[in-house]
Amino acid sequence: MRFLHTMIRVHDLDKSMDFYCTKLGLLESHRIESEAGRFTLIYLYAPYDEQQANSMQAPLIELTYNWDGDELGEGSSNFGHLAYRVD
Repeated sequence: MRFLHTMIRVHDLDKSMDFYCTKLGLLESHRIESEAGRFTLIYLYAPYDEQQANSMQAPLIELTYNWDGDELGEGSSNFGHLAYRVD
């Protein structure tokens, strides 16, 4: 089993990228934009994990930005999921 990423929902992509990249120092691995699904996924890694992030696409943080906003209920968090690869 291998840990892949943690998904976090974000509501303001610019502020989130500033926090995770400028302030925390994470780097962007890649992003996926879906016009049909109206979302953007941005995958970030820590500088010391660069080789592993590029070769295995892990360990990463996935920022999920829904273009039309998220309807999170009261008491909800921005946590989305943990992803693992299993045999």
